[in-house]
Parts: sequence; C-alpha cells; structure tokens
Amino acid sequence: MISLQHLVKTYGTFTAVDDVSLDVAAGEIHGFLGPNGAGKTTTLRMIAGLLKPTSGRIIVNNHDLATEAEAAKASLGFIPDRPFIYEKLTAGEFLRFHAGLYGIDGIGVGDRVHEMLELFELGRWENELVEAFSHGMKQRLVMSAAFLHRPQSVVVDEPMVGLDPRGARLIKDVFRRMSQKGVAILMSTHTLEVAHEMCDRISIILKGRIIARGTVDELRALSGGGDAHLTEVFLKLTGGSGLQEIDEVI
Repeated sequence: MISLQHLVKTYGTFTAVDDVSLDVAAGEIHGFLGPNGAGKTTTLRMIAGLLKPTSGRIIVNNHDLATEAEAAKASLGFIPDRPFIYEKLTAGEFLRFHAGLYGIDGIGVGDRVHEMLELFELGRWENELVEAFSHGMKQRLVMSAAFLHRPQSVVVDEPMVGLDPRGARLIKDVFRRMSQKGVAILMSTHTLEVAHEMCDRISIILKGRIIARGTVDELRALSGGGDAHLTEVFLKLTGGSGLQEIDEVI
C-alpha cells in the first residue's frame, strides 16, 4: 500500500509537486500519467526516499517514510527511469549484491536469485557479465532486483523504455502476476496503450497537480469522451499538453 498525503516539493520559487494526494491499494496497478515536467519522476523519487518532500506525508505499507524510513524502504521495490548497474558483475552476482543490501542471506538466496532470473527470462545468462547485456536485458535485470526481496509495494518509472514487444509482454505478465499476489504497483508511463491495458486506476498529473483520477471509463466520463481511446482522453484532460511525448502503442 502506498499513500501520499498533500505532498509538496519546491525548488526555490518553483513548485514541482503541488499538494498531491494519492492512494494505491494492495494488489492494484495504478498508472501515473502526465507530460514531461509534470512532476511524475519527482513524486516517485520522494516515495523511494531519494528526495525529501517540502511538506506532506508518505506512507509505505503502513510505515511513515519520515519516521520509519528503514522499514518503509525495506518493504518497497523501486525501478528508476535510469537505473545504475555494476556492469563488471554477472547477473547472478548483481542480484546477490542487491540481496545483501536488504539483509537477505543464507541458503535460500541462490534459489531466490535463480527464481527471479528465470521469471524475467534471464536464467541462461546468470553467469554472464552484465556489460554484455542489451538495454532490454539490463532493464529486466533491474526489475528482477526490485522484486527480489518480495516487496509489498513497487514504484516503477517508465518500465517499457527500451523493451522490444516480447520483453514488454513479459513485463506486463509479471506485473499482473505480482499484483494478483497483493503487491501494490505505482507505474509512471508515457505509453498510453500500456496504461489502458494494465492499470486498475489512473492518475493524471499536470504542472505538479493531480487533475483527474479514476478507471479508464471514469476518465472517459470526465472528458466527455464516450468510448474514446485513452490517448484522446489524456489530451482532452490535459488540454493537449505533452502531445509530442506520449506513445499510443509499443
């Protein structure tokens, strides 16, 4: 579960995130949409504990990030838009290193590493150096690391960037499987087809503020769009903002 309560982030006189409140329930895939510069990545980085809010509260799996940071982060998986990987490690070594950061050790670690590599179709490359991986393989490795410690909630910034259609389909399937196990997923994406297909609810942010929230059908009703595709709904609700940045299909 993720709960944001009146979240604000300012840089001098500029307000990047302006009074954002948002809840993601256990087992929900929640889409976070908006044009570039709308405040999506800033919000996600605050949830991950990488940025300190100017004001407001962040609750992650019943832990207040301000007062229980370690417990909150231990229960959260984070997949950034620009992940960093130690490329001189093998895939298996990278995941074991990641496991150590979360205090996961003992006999079961090898089995868990193997399980996650197989889930993301990287099993046969477990002993290969990451520097030889394609961009899509690196992206899947980062995702396997995010789910390695069995988080209750996961925050994802642009999960489909650099993935081919098969890789994108795999990620969709994994996310659905994790949500069915009760994992709360907050996902930022520019690929509206992905949001349309995967998300239980969607929040649209513009200039730091949430301007609309609901299921696809509820957003259609708000925009007066009838049976319109989410692309048309998004453009109506944002006044056409971000037209050059969105992708309709993978």
